Amino acid sequence: MEELTLRIILESPPAGVDFGLQKGRGSAYETVQNQRSGATDPTFEFTVGVKPGPDFAGPFVQGPAKQRFVYIDIGTYAGQTNTSWSRRLKVPLSGITQEMIDSQTVLEARTPGTGKDGGPSCASVKLVNWKSRPKTSRKT
Repeated sequence: MEELTLRIILESPPAGVDFGLQKGRGSAYETVQNQRSGATDPTFEFTVGVKPGPDFAGPFVQGPAKQRFVYIDIGTYAGQTNTSWSRRLKVPLSGITQEMIDSQTVLEARTPGTGKDGGPSCASVKLVNWKSRPKTSRKT
C-alpha cells in the first residue's frame, strides 16, 4: 500500500489548550503528538495508507469510505486535566486527488484553531484546501 504524508496546522487557537492527533478508534484510541497552544500553531504531521479510489487507511483514519477524516483531540480528549474543554475537530480527507497523491510531497491543510464561541474549533471543518508542501523530518 502506498503511503501519503499529511500535515494539519491549527491557526491561532486559544492559548493554554492541549491538542493531539487521535490514533485508533472507539474507546481503544490514544492521542499522539500532544501540543499545548501558545506561541506557535499546533502542527500534526503523519502518514496514511492510500488505496485505489483513492481511499485512505491506517490508525489515524476515521469514517466510512468516501467520507474519511482525521480527528484532532482537544482539552480532556487530548489528556489535559486542568481544562473545561472537551472537544474534537474533524478534518475531512475529501478533496485529496490522485494527482496530489502522485506529487510525492506532503499535503498540508490549515484550519482555524478558534471557533465562533472563542474556544477551540470543534466539529467538522467545512472546507479544507489541501496543498502540496515540502517534507519535514517530523512524522508519525
